[in-house]
Amino acid sequence: MKILFFSDVHGSPESVTLLLDRIGEFEPVHLVLLGDVLYHGPRNPLRPDYKPPAVVKQLNSLKSRITAVHGNCDSEVDQMLLEFPITAEYATLLVDGLRFFLTHGHHWNPGNPPPLESGDVLAFGHTHIPQLERLAGGIVAFNPGSISLPKGGFEPTYGTYENETLQIRDLQSGEVRMELNV
Repeated sequence: MKILFFSDVHGSPESVTLLLDRIGEFEPVHLVLLGDVLYHGPRNPLRPDYKPPAVVKQLNSLKSRITAVHGNCDSEVDQMLLEFPITAEYATLLVDGLRFFLTHGHHWNPGNPPPLESGDVLAFGHTHIPQLERLAGGIVAFNPGSISLPKGGFEPTYGTYENETLQIRDLQSGEVRMELNV
């Protein structure tokens, strides 16, 4: 199964437009949105293309394929506009015998992991910094980075899963930046 992971949209329709191109190329069955969908947040700069209503329209067109979790910048009013649920603090996906624990990362993260077993994948956002590594205890930390407001000197990125392989890819080009077989 092909899955595309993305996080920290922060109301940027230009970033979602680029993501739609990558979705068209990769053709995932499922999309995982790891929080911070519409609001830019008090600690982030306001992007020139900040237009939450445009992002709502773009993402609602994909609603049947999206599993989303609640980010620290998401609010109840956002749920009134989005046609897919975003209010859960976490969700789990079982794919190819792997358990993915989906969360934004402001509560559950590599420094405060949920109760997972070796081989499970902790998929999170929040930091805007891509991460893909096996932690002590065998848990895989998978942060696809941010598609709109990357930090730490990284470019905008997203993640993919296919054939027991996780990848972090450049949003502009789709090129693989990190890869791990799980």
